[in-house]
Amino acid sequence: MILLGIILLIIGAIADLAFLWTIGIILVVVGAVLWIAGALGHAVGGRKHYW
Repeated sequence: MILLGIILLIIGAIADLAFLWTIGIILVVVGAVLWIAGALGHAVGGRKHYW
């Protein structure tokens, strides 16, 4: 999810498309939150860890 967000950020910056930039930021933030929650041992989506 983080990787997809970064890709959308790059495409949005190159093509000057604001909606891709916004979606990319949202995906990076959500991916980082899920990664941190999984690293702390919290169950994410019914799983013990999140990749």
